[in-house]
Amino acid sequence: MGNEVTTTESTESGRPRRGLLPARWCPLDRPKLWVELAFTLIGYWAYTVSRNAVPSNRSAAMHRAEAIWHAERALHVNVELAVNHACDKVTWLIVGMDYYYATLHFVVVIGVLVWLYVRHRDRYRSARTVLYTATLLALAGFFFLPTAPPRFLDGVGFIDTVVKHHTWGSWASGDVASMSNQYAAMPSVHIIWSAWSGLTLACLARRTWVKVLGVCYPLATFTVIIATANHFLTDAFAGAATLAIGYAAQRALTGRPAYTPSRAPRRVSTEAPSPSPS
Repeated sequence: MGNEVTTTESTESGRPRRGLLPARWCPLDRPKLWVELAFTLIGYWAYTVSRNAVPSNRSAAMHRAEAIWHAERALHVNVELAVNHACDKVTWLIVGMDYYYATLHFVVVIGVLVWLYVRHRDRYRSARTVLYTATLLALAGFFFLPTAPPRFLDGVGFIDTVVKHHTWGSWASGDVASMSNQYAAMPSVHIIWSAWSGLTLACLARRTWVKVLGVCYPLATFTVIIATANHFLTDAFAGAATLAIGYAAQRALTGRPAYTPSRAPRRVSTEAPSPSPS
């Protein structure tokens, strides 16, 4: 029998990976569950602590929000006030949006992470790296660019739907305002997490209806954050740009796209081909 050499391709196209990190730091298989749970809990704790520890510079945050609003008005893209008032006229709709804002933000991203870990073990690390990188960048944005949400603007007419309808829809409204940084609107983490979840489902899910839900989810979230006056359009676009940087950083570090599957090792035979019969 001839000798066989086993090789592993790092990319689907067969080209060698060219990431900034050594290959041993970028394994394809998922980490052990207890390690990942510990890492995730520590990451969430750090996210919460750092988000709430940001100095609440109200004057700077309000000034920045006013500047964003005036810039959007000058560009004729200031649709937030009209959407806020239109949705508030339908009580069941705006109340549903308040609860959507408060719950699905966490439920969906956790669900997608679990689904990735169980069903797509060879994509989990890369996709998770995108999410964590973008979230870390968002925390930097909260620290360096404290920005008030539109519902805080005086004299503009935005409706704080949580306060008006007495719903549990925002950690920065009502009785829970003291538990969270109220000026962490730029960039929108709701857009970062929902767009990551939607893209992950759209790229990896096998069922068409799940792919469709993946596409619709960030669009619905975008509508909700505008209708409830929790974010400007600018915050949403900044969130999308931050997520794009997360994907680019992951690609640069690992040398492969977030959703590219690993290839099974292939055997290369070193045995000389037998001569063909005359």
